[in-house]
This record gives sequence, structure tokens and C-alpha cells, in this order.
Amino acid sequence: MSTTLNNFLWASANILRGKMDTIKCRNYLLGFIFYKYLSDLELHEVYAREKDTVPVFSGRKKQLEILDKLNEEDRRKLEEAMCLKHGYFIKPRHLFYSICQRAKDYNFKLFELQEAFKDLEKQGEQFKGLFADIDLEAAKRSADEQQFQEMIVNFIQALDEIDFFEYSRDAIEGAYEHLIGQFAAEAGRKVSEFYTPKSVSRVISEIVSIRQENKVPFHVYDPTMGSGSLMLSIRHFIHDREKIYYHGQEPNSTTYNLARMNFILHGVDRGRMYLKNVDTLDSNWSSEVSGQFDAVVMNPPYSAKWSADEKFLEDARFTPYKKLAPKSKADFAFLLHGFYHLKETGTMGIILPHGVLFRGGAERIIRKTLLEKGAIDAIIGLPANILYATSIPTVIIILKKNRDTSDILFIDASNEFEKQKNQNKLRARDIEKIITTYKKRENVKKYAYLANFKEIKSNDFNLNISRYVHTFEEEEPIDIVKLSKEIAELNQKISNMEQEQQTMLEQLASISGSSEIMVATNQIFGE
Repeated sequence: MSTTLNNFLWASANILRGKMDTIKCRNYLLGFIFYKYLSDLELHEVYAREKDTVPVFSGRKKQLEILDKLNEEDRRKLEEAMCLKHGYFIKPRHLFYSICQRAKDYNFKLFELQEAFKDLEKQGEQFKGLFADIDLEAAKRSADEQQFQEMIVNFIQALDEIDFFEYSRDAIEGAYEHLIGQFAAEAGRKVSEFYTPKSVSRVISEIVSIRQENKVPFHVYDPTMGSGSLMLSIRHFIHDREKIYYHGQEPNSTTYNLARMNFILHGVDRGRMYLKNVDTLDSNWSSEVSGQFDAVVMNPPYSAKWSADEKFLEDARFTPYKKLAPKSKADFAFLLHGFYHLKETGTMGIILPHGVLFRGGAERIIRKTLLEKGAIDAIIGLPANILYATSIPTVIIILKKNRDTSDILFIDASNEFEKQKNQNKLRARDIEKIITTYKKRENVKKYAYLANFKEIKSNDFNLNISRYVHTFEEEEPIDIVKLSKEIAELNQKISNMEQEQQTMLEQLASISGSSEIMVATNQIFGE
């Protein structure tokens, strides 16, 4: 069923693809799907309230008829129930199904849909500015207004063929995630940082959940949340997903809106969603408090620039390390920010480029301090070209506070993956091997190595995986005596063949009596 829904939604996207750039197409498609989902949810609530008098397979047409016929008091009760349960109520004429019906009757203008979006945006902080990246009124300023309207109408009608409530919640959530991933794959390196591939998200989420599966409530934090998919992945490993609280920050307003839609569509209610549209390094999450979160997960922009202003040396996040991450590489700034906010009993997983493992200068000093604290629990090398934001190989660093050991488990998972057309992918068996190896914390030949602090110190705190996990293949020893014998036999064969050829040419010359053949023969054999 999920594959069918994925195909339907991607087919509707094809109406827009090619007619607008990838990011704009993503904003329109995901925004419209989100609005349609909320509309269908409201009609589904109508059925739920009237199920004793409505056929089970009544469909949205019948549900809308019931909604239209409700008296003022019943409609008010429905509106109150919707606002209490879901935080919104869409007027019947603004429902996606209603708009689509008017479009089929050629009785629809784009401003009506824009009006519907604005009306929803007024219904609480979680909807504020949510559709800012969908400017339908811009068509009025376009020379192709009629053509644009026809495209949107066709798009609306294609989407409305789908009744979301014919599918399970898991299928709907999975389809939305699938679309986000598809657009990340198409967006290009510079603008695809908003999404972490599902397989990588699973590795991080499962590891940070170990021995915390039953924790209630469970607080997870992503300081560079993008679309929010990395945080949402944790739901598959915490037993009571209704008691998970999500905390995230994202500086890009377009991506921030995408994240909010993603969380709402995944059924995360207002009381469990704390998302901010700010820059993480400049706007700390309650800087006066440390250790707030059971899990911190991060996939920050790699080697990004930041101010590295000296004022940060007095910031509680960075003060213990005496040095700041370089201006040209904020990798450790992100890591230290996340680690500061991790609970004493929590686990953190962050994706970073390999350079953080061995670069010198201030980064070496920060790395050394972390190692002396015993903060780094494991380093997992990922395959190249597995992330949408970069083609280089990256690592997952697992951190904890107050460990009773300072050893580090190194896992080199860079050679085990499925090669696909544009991206490499971790298969289920690759993920399982990483998780199993992490849990057992034992050496595995050419794959994993448990290094103690003394060994790491002897390597001058260099954490380059290849120093600890040796994956090179030894060549088979060469049998010199056997090789010499084979060479001698080969030389003898060549000599015999040359003699045979000489004899044949001499015979040919004597028969023909031609001196020219003999001259040519002597030239061939160098005589």
C-alpha cells in the first residue's frame, strides 16, 4: 500500500516538475499534501462523530454533505473538538476537497486557496507562516497567469484522487518521508542538507536509544534539524512514542516550515514539539541550563564557517575546552554545543567529515580534552556518497558523559553498502552489522577495533580509523624458486619457437632460390 501511495504522490509531482525549480516544486508539493492531509483529517473526524448514521465507506463527498448540513450548534461543537484535538478547524469552503470540486466546475481562483492557507496560519503558533514559500498570488504578476492556474488546477485534481484515510498512518508518514528524500536526491549538494538518508538516521537513532527504550518522558534534541526526519526516526526505537518530546533548531525558514509540517503530519501534538527558527551557534538553547536531553542527534553542515568570536570562550558550551573551533570549520562548535545539552545519562550521535578525527591546531586540543574526559564512545566510518549533502566519506561519532571507561570502539563500515545509480545505500544487513558490533564492543577482523586510552594517546590523539582498523589485503607470498623455474621454461619455449621459424624460412628460401627471403630472415632474427 505504501508503494502505491508513493507512486500516486510522485505522479502528481510530475505535473509541477520541470515547470519550476526543484526547491519551489518541493515547497508546493509538500505544502499542498500537508494541507490536503489536514482537510481529509477533518472530514474523517466528521465520519467518526457520525459513524452510527454514515456508511463505513462513505467517502469525502458524503462526509462534506454531512458537514454542510450540520446546524450551527453541532458545527460549533465539531469546531471546538477539532481545535482541542488537532489545533485547527478548516472552514468547509476551504477544505481541499471543496476547492477541488469548484476547480472541476471551473469556479475557482487561485486567491481562494491562498486565502485558505492564510486562514489556517492564523490558527495557532504551530501554523504561523507555514505556507510563506507558496505564493499563489504571484501568478497575478505573471504574463502566464492562465497557464499557471491551469497547472495548479491539474495538480489539485491529481492530488484529490488520493484519499489519505484509505491508507494506514505508517503509509502516510512513510510516503511523506519518501518525497522529502526524493527531493533531497534531486536538489544538489548545496541545498540538500535538510535531509539525512533513512538508513543513516536509523543507525544513529537506534544507537542513541540503547538502554533508553523505556524512558518516559523521552527528550530528543537536534540543533540542526533540517526537515526533522532524523529526530522522527527515534520513534521506531522508543516504546512509548506518545511520550517523546522533540526539540529542534533550524536557521533556514523554508526548511523550518518543512520540519513543522513533517512533525504535524507525523501526529506530533503541539505539547511535544519545541522547534525554533534560529541559528544554533549564535542562539543557544537556554544557555544557562546544561544536560536537558536524553538524546542529541545531529547532521550539521560540514566544515561550515562561523564567527569564532572570542566571546564564545566565556560561553559554557565551549569554556572547558580552552579553544574554539576554527572560523573556517565549525564542526567541533556544533559537536560541543550538542554535547553540552546532553544529559549525564544520555547518548549523542553526530555525523561529521573525517577531518575532525585528525586535524591539528585548536581541533586537536578540543579532541584531546574530549578524549581525556572519556566522552567519545564510538566512531563509525560510513561509505562515500551515502549522504545527499556530500559525496565524501563521513563518520558517526557517538558521545556519552560519565563513562566508566575511556576506550573507543572504531567501526569501519565504509566498504559494506549497496551501490545505486546516484547514491550509495546501507542495506538492512549492513545496519544490523553496525548495531550488533556496537553492542558487543569487541574486535572484528578488518571491521572493528576496541582501542584503549593508552593506545590513543600513543597516536597523539589521532582518531583516524585506518590507524586502528586495518582493512588492507595482504598479498600471497611469492615462491621465488617456482617463479624462476616457470621463467626458465618460458624462455626455453620461446627459443624453440624461434629455431623452428628459422628452419622453416631457410627451407622456403632454398626451394624458391630467393636471396631476398634470406635477407629478410636475417633481419628478423637480428643476424
